[in-house]
Amino acid sequence: MISRRVTSQDVAKRAGVSRTTVSLVLNRVEGVQISEKTRKRVIRIADELGYVPEAAAQALASRRSQFIGLILSRNPEHIATDAFLSQIIHSLVEMVRQNGMRLLIDIVEDTRHRDSYLELAWGRRIDGILLSGPRVDDQALMTLERDGFPTVLMGELPNTTFCSVDVDNRAAAEMAVAHLLKLGHRRIACITNASLAYTAAVERLAGYRRALASASLPFDPQLVRYGDFGPESGRLQMADLLTLDDPPSAVFVASDVVAFGAMNAIREHGMRVPDDIAVVGFDDVPFARYVDPPLTSIHLPAVDLTRQAVKLLLQLIRRDEPYERNVVLDSHLVVRASCGALAAAS
Repeated sequence: MISRRVTSQDVAKRAGVSRTTVSLVLNRVEGVQISEKTRKRVIRIADELGYVPEAAAQALASRRSQFIGLILSRNPEHIATDAFLSQIIHSLVEMVRQNGMRLLIDIVEDTRHRDSYLELAWGRRIDGILLSGPRVDDQALMTLERDGFPTVLMGELPNTTFCSVDVDNRAAAEMAVAHLLKLGHRRIACITNASLAYTAAVERLAGYRRALASASLPFDPQLVRYGDFGPESGRLQMADLLTLDDPPSAVFVASDVVAFGAMNAIREHGMRVPDDIAVVGFDDVPFARYVDPPLTSIHLPAVDLTRQAVKLLLQLIRRDEPYERNVVLDSHLVVRASCGALAAAS
């Protein structure tokens, strides 16, 4: 004989409270006036009756874990200093919770450890993956594509079938460099946000080159340096640029966090931003407006990026065909004092 599933009404009746109280207690809703004695009684009776909340029951029936995995393709030191990534994680936690799910974060430092998130997928510990910062050399990612596991890239990976959410990194970088060209700069350096294993770095460098070509300026590889997500890489690469016989008058840095380090190197060399070297960043993290001078930057819509990525992933988990598989959001340039435009206009 199949026994009837215990409901929240059964718990409420035994505990002498309303179903609403049962729901508030078992879902750990904060800010409600329920005594500790009542909370303990509801939890004890739910355990005694073997009550399984509806969301958990559905998860068991569907063999879903109710977890989404966020895979971060970089080392912990980079993550700790990445202000844009912290915006993404904050927004992601809220949106995942709103959909009755939880977030699991896995950090993949290099290509040797990428089987870790395959184990999460194959072990059904997560229902889908959001991958931030895809790399062109990620073979584990290709395995997910082959197996059809629900995966959304927060970034772009050409020649794959993955769903993705991103901005047009090439066009955005071109916009940033075009702004420096408009201000009269002709010797403009570029420090990438990361190595060229990351597609965002490739696209932003391509945008830099396209802006120079549009102004009929030759590409000079001596003016390009490669950042590594953190401010220290920006400081070191900018310091190296300043040793050139003919140093740049401006620099496009494809990450605000890397740009903060570059600005520090300029100061260490007894120079000033923007009087001696103009600086434009990328991401428009909240700190960008508070550095001295405030950093001109390409604004990326962190909340919208997260919202669209979660929406796409939930559709894939439900086996719904997304209306749009590759979402490209708008970006724009936020002009502040670091590029010298405000001083020129005054």
